[in-house]
Amino acid sequence: MEKLAALYLAHLNPFTKAHQEIIFSLKKNYMVYVFPVRFLQNGKEMNTRSFPFSYEIRKLMIESVFPNEKNVIVSPNYTFFAPFIKYLPPLFSPYSWKIRTQVLNSVREKKFISYTGDRVERYALMIYRFHPIKAKRLPISATQVKEDIYAQAVNKKEFKNSRWKEKIPIPVIKIIEDNWNIVEKFANQKDETLKIVGVKFPKKGFF
Repeated sequence: MEKLAALYLAHLNPFTKAHQEIIFSLKKNYMVYVFPVRFLQNGKEMNTRSFPFSYEIRKLMIESVFPNEKNVIVSPNYTFFAPFIKYLPPLFSPYSWKIRTQVLNSVREKKFISYTGDRVERYALMIYRFHPIKAKRLPISATQVKEDIYAQAVNKKEFKNSRWKEKIPIPVIKIIEDNWNIVEKFANQKDETLKIVGVKFPKKGFF
């Protein structure tokens, strides 16, 4: 029987133990394609306080947890190109449907499902014909983990006293520490992100 593909479209900023658990579970039965979202303007990735780590760093995070794993493929094709307003409103904008084409260009298998633990996202994936499976949201929030990391940068705590480390895979902890300059850059910055109809976009490059 032909193996099915599982598509995992997410921010993964940063990659947590919840993300690890999801991928580990999926790869038992599927060829897993992981799509960390990215936003490009003139070929440059737009990063904000909400999206601090670049695609390349997030890809490194995933591959450090699943080294030499043939059933896990990381793809850059979940990409929005400036001006981002053209993707709105979701579902009605023809550009939003181009995202589906970009994503599926990475997938070799003819049949696929997608994963999300969010009920609203599941509904959107259904409309975009990504065939989402029913799943529960795991307790670890990447947003809260990120805020804990920023709190350490602001308060100058020792790494060993950081609670965020309990929620991050060990190889990813080192990658975050190696890129601590990015954490410090965004820790005290205002979040330059717009949230429109439930979708987050960088302000820069939106119009």
